[in-house]
This record gives sequence, structure tokens and C-alpha cells, in this order.
Amino acid sequence: MQTRYQGRAWIFGDDISTDHIIAGKYLGTTDSRVFAEHAFEAVDPTWAKNVRPGDLIVAGANFGCGSSREQAPVALKTLGISAILANSFARIFFRNAINLGFPVVECAGLRDRVKSGDVVALDLAGGEVRIPSGETFKFTPLPPNVLEILEAGGLVPKLRKELGTKSMS
Repeated sequence: MQTRYQGRAWIFGDDISTDHIIAGKYLGTTDSRVFAEHAFEAVDPTWAKNVRPGDLIVAGANFGCGSSREQAPVALKTLGISAILANSFARIFFRNAINLGFPVVECAGLRDRVKSGDVVALDLAGGEVRIPSGETFKFTPLPPNVLEILEAGGLVPKLRKELGTKSMS
């Protein structure tokens, strides 16, 4: 499993809601490419066009608050965002992201030390983020059960693998 990521940072503030990430008017489809194409459209209509695969989001507190729509992390993962680092997450967003195999990490204080466009390096296994100044931010590494879900590509693939293994024995 990939545990190291490096990419450009996109900076967001506090209380970024799932409505900011993907507007309700796009929820009539199940096409993840539509969600990706319109990610953060109300905040910056050009944002999704400027994101490159491997970029990361760095945000303040309570990222992903609001409704429990799973389409929000789906949009960001489909767009190619490799991980989200925030001071804190709304719990349902955090869990939805993990269940989709999308890394999200709580790293307090990082948001105030990074600018948009900075290249940051994330080491999920080592529990640290390095920023251009050379400064390293430590965070509590994700627990083994969460890393197993990420490694499997999400909760459903993990369960399919486990259930398939059990039914064969």
C-alpha cells in the first residue's frame, strides 16, 4: 500500500461543508466523474480544472461538515486528490472517506504553516508531514484497522476479500 504522498497543497479554511465540496444539484447522478468535475464549483468554478492527480488538500477545522453525502469524498478522490490533511474532520466525512479508501489525516496546526501551491510530503505510516520550510508536523498515525481498509482500497473491497477467503476455507 502506498503510505507516502507528495503533492501541491490546496488550502481551505474552517467549516468546509459537503455542500461546498459538491452542490446538491449534482446528486441526481451516480457518475463520480460528474462529482469530480464540479468539486468546489461554488467556491471556485475553475478549481477542479486546475487540480492535478496527487495534489493534497490542507484545511482548518471541521472539514466535511454538513450533510452526510458520500459524494463529497468521492468527488475529491475521483479528481485525484491523494489525501486531505485538516485540523479536524466532521466524523461522518472522515468515516466516509476511509470507507472509500481515501486517506484523511488530522494534523493540527499545519493549515497555518502552508500556502496554496506549496509541495508537502505526507508519510502516513510514519505519522508526519514535511513542508517546504523543512518543518515537520507529527500526527497520530491512523490505527491498523483503518490502514487495512485504506490498503484494501476501501471497506467494501476489504470485506469482499475477507468474506471470499472465509467462504473458500
